[in-house]
Amino acid sequence: MRDTVSMAGAEALVDALQDAGVRCIFSLSGNQIMPIYDALLGRDIRLIHFRHEAAAVYAAEAWAQLTGQLGVALVTAGAGFGNALGAMISAQASESPVLLLSGDSPRAQDGMGAFQELDQCAMSAPVTKASLRAGSAETLASEAAGLIREALSGRPGPVHLALPADVLTDTVTARPDLEFTPPVQVPGASDLAELRAFLDGAARPLILTGPSLSNTRSNGALARAQDALNAPVLCMESPRGLRDPSLGALVDVTRQADRIVLLGKSGDFTTGFLGQGMGGDATRFAVIDPDPAEIARAQARLGPRADITGCADSLPVLLALSDAGAAPDRAAWLAEAARATSARAPVAPDALSDPDGLHPAAVGQALAAILRDHPDAVFISDGGEFGQWMQAIAHDGPRVINGVSGAIGAAPAYAIAASIARPDVPVIAVMGDGTAGFLLAEYETAAREDAGFIAVIGNDSCWNAEHQIQIREFGVGRTHSCTLSHMVRYDEAARGLGAQGLLAADGKVETLSQVLSDAQQAHGPICVNIRIRPEPAPVVPSRLPQATAVH
Repeated sequence: MRDTVSMAGAEALVDALQDAGVRCIFSLSGNQIMPIYDALLGRDIRLIHFRHEAAAVYAAEAWAQLTGQLGVALVTAGAGFGNALGAMISAQASESPVLLLSGDSPRAQDGMGAFQELDQCAMSAPVTKASLRAGSAETLASEAAGLIREALSGRPGPVHLALPADVLTDTVTARPDLEFTPPVQVPGASDLAELRAFLDGAARPLILTGPSLSNTRSNGALARAQDALNAPVLCMESPRGLRDPSLGALVDVTRQADRIVLLGKSGDFTTGFLGQGMGGDATRFAVIDPDPAEIARAQARLGPRADITGCADSLPVLLALSDAGAAPDRAAWLAEAARATSARAPVAPDALSDPDGLHPAAVGQALAAILRDHPDAVFISDGGEFGQWMQAIAHDGPRVINGVSGAIGAAPAYAIAASIARPDVPVIAVMGDGTAGFLLAEYETAAREDAGFIAVIGNDSCWNAEHQIQIREFGVGRTHSCTLSHMVRYDEAARGLGAQGLLAADGKVETLSQVLSDAQQAHGPICVNIRIRPEPAPVVPSRLPQATAVH
């Protein structure tokens, strides 16, 4: 059914976004996209105007993870589009459904050297599931709907739609019927029975999922599946992979498992390329994934150890397995896996405080206490050495981390999106001082949008991840060029941008506790600058000999 209408392409696009359930768009303005700004007037879609295009994409990524909805970023052409691409790498690795809308030069000027003329799709293709340049005003809404379905289907991920300026201003004369619901790949009954038998026949089974089934995004499905299957069900979403500080000695669990299901989990660097850290010669594998290419890659690594492979979406498989009847009793194995994954890197109590700065673990302990009092709080952790200490904090509530890409810098944008998505719960974001500099200007965005969060900066005056690489690989005497100024006051910079700022610089746990207490009583965006020591990221020691595995 096509209704006769008369509207601009930009209005048709906004209609489609509203019909798709989009409630918030994260943007930075520019020439070519101003017709969309105009079309958003009077609509039930909130427009958040950032200071950098990457921040808009990061915010859309966090929004997608925290709401289960499509995240939408809107940027201009040329360098604006280029600025957004780096953040798309993070959304791709975290399996977040993000639609990047970018302004583009007019189709009528193609090949003429138009202002900011660029082959955007060639640039975005490697970091998206699909990339498309809108063909006409008449087809614009349908093209957007198709990309939205792609972003949400299978392994979720980012998509890109380039918007030529004349497509946005040309007239649309018919409103198409649009479908936004993604297709679902569901396993057949016999395939599901085979997979359940594979698990039931194991003494020490393990299910590993990809980022799209994190606790934040799966609505408790992992815990319910673990209870139903009497098998550990763990999501891997960290660039540290088998050494993820939030999963403790995970490598001990993977080495001992006799049957492992990779459920939407790539057999990539995070799983040691399915090598020694994943069981032994006798360990059997099942690989279930929505992407045939991922299945083929895992099969190439596993060879005859891959007993079952299947193409299906992860969540329907997990839910179906959970509903397939009673599982064998494996209480001892579950307890052993829980002990291993709850282990944390040891830190002596007398090492926490020091006049030169707190140990990162002291900050982690203080924040963990706050999170225990607020189990529904959103916890956001950026990357780097300090970020890895923070990601070790146990928190069953919603969490957004820097993700498999290993990118840093997103935390302030994540926090703004989180405060809008979940305005009734505390939002705590942690980052190192290197990370803090990427999007420092977004404290103005946060203040302007009345975004409420506590941003904790672990300040060691150092690009510490790289500093630790220099120490580890080249020697203490060859460290250089990774220091930052010890005079920087991020708390004062935040105040200058309209936020609030607090400082804990004396290396005392008591001072930290008081500053964090003051931060919890404040309103709006708060930046807490904490002097810490440049410690290497935490390492949870294995309790097993290197060669221990199922044989």
